[in-house]
Amino acid sequence: MQLPIPTLEPVFDLTVFVAEPIEAGTTFGLNSRGRRRIIPITGGTVTGQINGAVLPGGADFQLVVSETSADLDARYLLKLDDPHWTGAHVFVQNRALRRGSADDIARLVRGEPVNPAAIYFRCTPTFEVSHPALGWMTDSLFVGTGARLPDRVHIRIFRVA
Repeated sequence: MQLPIPTLEPVFDLTVFVAEPIEAGTTFGLNSRGRRRIIPITGGTVTGQINGAVLPGGADFQLVVSETSADLDARYLLKLDDPHWTGAHVFVQNRALRRGSADDIARLVRGEPVNPAAIYFRCTPTFEVSHPALGWMTDSLFVGTGARLPDRVHIRIFRVA
C-alpha cells in the first residue's frame, strides 16, 4: 500500500505587532514547568488567500521552559476585508515551539533582532470562522514558521495537503 506524501501549500502571511512582555513569574504547583510570560497583541495584518487585520486584544501566553526553549499559545482575532467575506472574523489559536541557543534566546528576550534561521519557530494554528465560505480553514491541518522581531512576529502559514 502506497500512502500519499503530504505537501505544504502556502496560504497566508501574518504580521502581528506586540507590546512589551508581561513577566508573570515562575509557576508553582502540579502542572508547573516554567516561567510565564504574556505578550499583548496590538494589531497587525494578514495577506494571501485571506486579507485583513489582526485586531488588538489578543495575547501570546508563553511558558519559558529553559534558557533555550519556550512553548507558545497565541490567541487573537482576524477581521477580514476581502470582498467575498468583508467583515468576517477568524479566531486563531496558534500553538508553537521556539528553540534556539541560550545566547540567541537571550537576545530575543531583550528585544534584539536575531537571524530567523538560528531559531526553530514552528506553529500549528487552528481556526474558528464566522462565514461559511471560510469553512475550508476548519477542514485541514495547518503548520507555520515564524520569526520574532523586537516589535512584531512574522508568520507564514501552510495548509498540509
